[in-house]
Amino acid sequence: IEELPEIDLVLISHDHYDHLDLPSLKDLQAKYDPLIIAGLGTKQWLNDNGFNNVVELDWWQSHAHRALNIHALPAQHFSGRSATDSNTRLWATYVVESGGKKLFFGGDTGYASLFKDIGAQFAPIDIALIPIGAYDPRNFMKTVHVNPEEAVKIHQDIGARQSLAMHWGTFRLTTEPLDEPPQRLKAEVKRLGLQANEFVALKHGESWISPQ
Repeated sequence: IEELPEIDLVLISHDHYDHLDLPSLKDLQAKYDPLIIAGLGTKQWLNDNGFNNVVELDWWQSHAHRALNIHALPAQHFSGRSATDSNTRLWATYVVESGGKKLFFGGDTGYASLFKDIGAQFAPIDIALIPIGAYDPRNFMKTVHVNPEEAVKIHQDIGARQSLAMHWGTFRLTTEPLDEPPQRLKAEVKRLGLQANEFVALKHGESWISPQ
């Protein structure tokens, strides 16, 4: 936390423990009190846990914050932190617009045609953050987590000019080797004849400056 720059805005994709960590969020609140944007049904839960600077959005709803316009968009996933609250809070992806540029945050999702709908409304996307990991075994994970090949489909569906891979190599959630997702991503980008740097997985801790 001490090494982060000032945090003005937090986007919550969904309430799973590896995506919504209360101690981390409380640290951010104590230091910066950022605006938190989350899916429908999450505001009351966050209020009950001591967070008051919260806006909740349904899919296709938007919120203006300073120079930003934040759009909550669909994903194919699920939610729940216990046996009694399954799917009571909405999961989402986001597009953030500012100064004529658009950033897409892919949250946690399986592949679905909904990304073509997002592309139809928001393409081109200048930078997209797209998950590539936690996908095996496919008979269990396919509906909720994309593999690298499906991640490239999302990249294409939303009309992304540049994509960065996320959701890999941090927690061992599934059965694929931890270092496999970026290897398969690189192979798929090459197979499709895309530019090598069009969709990349950064090294852990690596900084990246957009050429745009």
